[in-house]
Amino acid sequence: MFPACRYSLQARRCVGALKAVQTEHVAPQVYSTRSSSSTVPRITTHYTVYPRNKDPRWEGVEMERFADEADVVIVGGGPAGLSAAIRLKQLANQHEKELRVCVVEKASQIGAHTLSGACLEPTALSELIPDWKERGAPLNTPVTEDKFSILTEKYRIPVPILPGLPMNNHGNYLVRLGHFVHWLGEQAEELGVELYPGYAAAEVLFHEDGSVKGIATNDVGIAKDGSPKDVFERGMELHAKVTLFGEGCHGHLAKQLYKQFNLRENCEPQTYAIGLKELWVIDEKKWRPGRAEHSVGWPLNRNTYGGSFLYHLNEGEPLVAVGFVVGLDYTNPYLSPFREFQRWKHHPSVMSTLEGGNRIAYGARALNEGGSQSIPKVTFPGGMLIGCSPGFMNLYSVRNIRPSFHSYFGLYGGMVYTGIFYWILRGKEPWTLKHNGLDSAQLKPAKDCTPIEYPKPDGKISFDLLSSVALSGTNHEHDQPPHLTLKDDSVPVAQNLAIYDGPEQRFCPAGIVKTFCPCCPTGVYELQINAQNCVHCKTCDIKDPSQNINWVVPEGSGGPAYNGM
Repeated sequence: MFPACRYSLQARRCVGALKAVQTEHVAPQVYSTRSSSSTVPRITTHYTVYPRNKDPRWEGVEMERFADEADVVIVGGGPAGLSAAIRLKQLANQHEKELRVCVVEKASQIGAHTLSGACLEPTALSELIPDWKERGAPLNTPVTEDKFSILTEKYRIPVPILPGLPMNNHGNYLVRLGHFVHWLGEQAEELGVELYPGYAAAEVLFHEDGSVKGIATNDVGIAKDGSPKDVFERGMELHAKVTLFGEGCHGHLAKQLYKQFNLRENCEPQTYAIGLKELWVIDEKKWRPGRAEHSVGWPLNRNTYGGSFLYHLNEGEPLVAVGFVVGLDYTNPYLSPFREFQRWKHHPSVMSTLEGGNRIAYGARALNEGGSQSIPKVTFPGGMLIGCSPGFMNLYSVRNIRPSFHSYFGLYGGMVYTGIFYWILRGKEPWTLKHNGLDSAQLKPAKDCTPIEYPKPDGKISFDLLSSVALSGTNHEHDQPPHLTLKDDSVPVAQNLAIYDGPEQRFCPAGIVKTFCPCCPTGVYELQINAQNCVHCKTCDIKDPSQNINWVVPEGSGGPAYNGM
């Protein structure tokens, strides 16, 4: 998608090695383990759990990595990473300084892993690129109409949007964020930024004094059993004076940096939500370009944080983006965010828009909800965290909205708080509410909860999980270790299934993990991991009640292939 960058000789050799191992994808590989009186067989084969220096299959394998030098290395080609790269090159050019800035991005193309609603407030863009309109930024849909509602099972209760409230989007734009990120990439390249899509940053490198030295991209050519294939090739090291980590929400390298430098010592735990989204082409008679609709309430109960959006986009065809967000601090292990989303679309006020339309895309992504009280220290020797990686979303002015929902009155208490204090004080109230702790610690045991009976999808408005994932374009090289790693392979059955009735098979929006009993008379249970389906949302890593799952990057270019999500 992008013109070739000015690769160094070492980088060219690594690019060649990556191309050599790209093969046709085949049927998804299933990994399983049994829980019985016998020893649990191994599911996890990744070298982050089972080091290769203790594996005889790796004896004699060449492990030297090529290294390249840059002034600044940025991990993640999303809005934050590309904006940082653009600003650095602007300043360097302004002062007539040579500055080599490299951006590594795990998606095969810039923007292919980007997913958001999205309603974009353009102030920062105007500061970064004042002539963005003349440069053709894909901000095609200014918000012309706002609607906010409380939903009951059958009715929609309109709520007036007063000036200054969070749902007032006058002056904002409804965008397909993946297209906007792609455009940012073009602006970065024009300034001389080197972009390396298809490279997954797998490891943080450190100097002897403990400061960050740079990153290493992932190795390729490792079989699913963890052994080296004939085409095995080490990743490349990128050293830098400063390394910026903009991996997005809950980045796996950021987690390591939190521990290495104790960055979360003086902040509240981060709290998250899972956002699910679809694109639909609808009947043109129902299309209202510029309309932004938001709702709370049904199908979630009053104590489960969440809401929805329906955006009418002006993209040359009658296109709408529909999405559903569920706070990951929910307590019922039987709740399925995906199936709540599908059920929500059958509300009369939503179904009337979608009926007769055609669903063309699906995806999901975790998002930060913690506010300013959950921001860690962002700087450390040799680098810093940027963007959604530390949680720069929904900050000071809205910091109390999410925790205000955690009272006896739930949804209604939160709306009263927002309506009074946010409208009057504009988010400047002299207090900050606390969160309830880690999202992973909020589930109640299954015995204390009521199973949720979800209606079957009708194939017209609501759909099954696998056909939805197919619309995300998700794919991975099948013959590689599953990147959904487990610290202990026995925990999913021995703890999560026993206590919470296997919640990972419900909170995953891509059907990666399943726990089932193939031969119940013997009491033998199995866990299946289908890493091929992973949309890189990170929900499993966040919500797992045992905190036994550690999401790591797969081989570069794997994952979803979103087109303007």
